[in-house]
Amino acid sequence: MSRPIARVVHQVARPSGPPTADDFAFLDETVPALTAGEALVENIHQSVDPYMREEMEEGGWELNAPLEGRTLGRVVESRTPALPVGELVFHRRAWRTHSVVTAAEATPLPAFEGVPLTAHLGALGGTGLSAWVGLTRVARLQPGETIFISAAAGGVGTAAGRLARLLGAGRIIGSTGSAAKARHLTEHLGFDAAFDYHDAPIADRLREAAPDGLDVYLDNAGGDHLEGAITALREHGRIAWCGAVAQYNHLRQPPAAPRNLFDVVGKSLRLEGFLVRNHLDARPELYDFLVPHLRSGAVVPDETVVRGFEHVVDAFLGMLRGANTGKMIVQIAEAP
Repeated sequence: MSRPIARVVHQVARPSGPPTADDFAFLDETVPALTAGEALVENIHQSVDPYMREEMEEGGWELNAPLEGRTLGRVVESRTPALPVGELVFHRRAWRTHSVVTAAEATPLPAFEGVPLTAHLGALGGTGLSAWVGLTRVARLQPGETIFISAAAGGVGTAAGRLARLLGAGRIIGSTGSAAKARHLTEHLGFDAAFDYHDAPIADRLREAAPDGLDVYLDNAGGDHLEGAITALREHGRIAWCGAVAQYNHLRQPPAAPRNLFDVVGKSLRLEGFLVRNHLDARPELYDFLVPHLRSGAVVPDETVVRGFEHVVDAFLGMLRGANTGKMIVQIAEAP
C-alpha cells in the first residue's frame, strides 16, 4: 500500500536583515510507515509567530531540516491508543501538511462546544496565554489601571486588549503600524486610544493618550517603544516584556538600550521579561476565565486566516511586515 506524500517547508538560508521567500524551500516527502506509539496527523491550521524570526538565526532552526511551530490537526492513522483516529490534537511538528507524532508530542484538544477550532492557536493558544501571563502573573494588572500595549494589532496585542478589558483595566492604549489598524483597535477591539507609531515619538503620543501616566506596559516591540513607555510610566509602574518585534530583523546589530533605562531605578519601576513556555501551568486559568466569554460571543477572536499550505511562507513574511490584524493563521486543510 502506497504511503501518503507530505508537503513540507525547510529553511535553506540564514537571512541578513528581513527574511525573504528565498530563505525557504518547499519539498515533497513520503510519510514513513508508522511504528508502535506513533500517529499520523493531517494538519488543519498552523500558527506563524514573531518568535520564528529569531529561530531563523544561527542556533535556532537547523537548515535543510523540518521546522517547528504551533499546529492543530486530525489523527488519520494511529499505532497508539492514546491518539485514536479522528482525535483533534495540538503539536509542534509544523510547516508540513502531515506530521508523524508520538503521544508525548501531541495533546488532544479539549472539547469546548461553541468555540472555534482556531481559538486554540489564538485566544486559547500560546498567543492568548502570553497575554494572560503578562497581564496577570507578571504585570499583575489591577482594576482601574491604565495600560499601554505595543504591537497591539498583532496576535498577543489583540488578545491582551480583550483580556485587559475583561480584567477591569481603566484605560487601554495601543500602538500599531497604520492609522487603519489604530481605528480597528478603538472601533472594534475596545481600546480607549490607539496611534500609528510612525507619526510621532512614542513618548509624545503616550503623553497625549495618557496625560496622567501609565501603570502597566505590555511590551511586544522593544526599542523606542520601551523607551517611550519608561518615560510615561508612573512611579512603581510595571513592565511585562513579552517580545521585541521592532528589532527581530536587527538581531546581529541590536539597538542600544533605551537612553532612559536608569529611570527604572529613579521611578522604582519593575521590568520583568517572561517566556510563555515557563508558564504552561496557567493554561487552565485562561480556559476558566475566557471560554465562557468565547462561548457567549462577548469575545470574538481577532484573526487573519490565509488559506492554502502553499502560502505558509507568504503568511509568515506578511506577519513580520504587519500584514495581519490579530492572530495570523494558515489554514492547511478543511476543519471538521
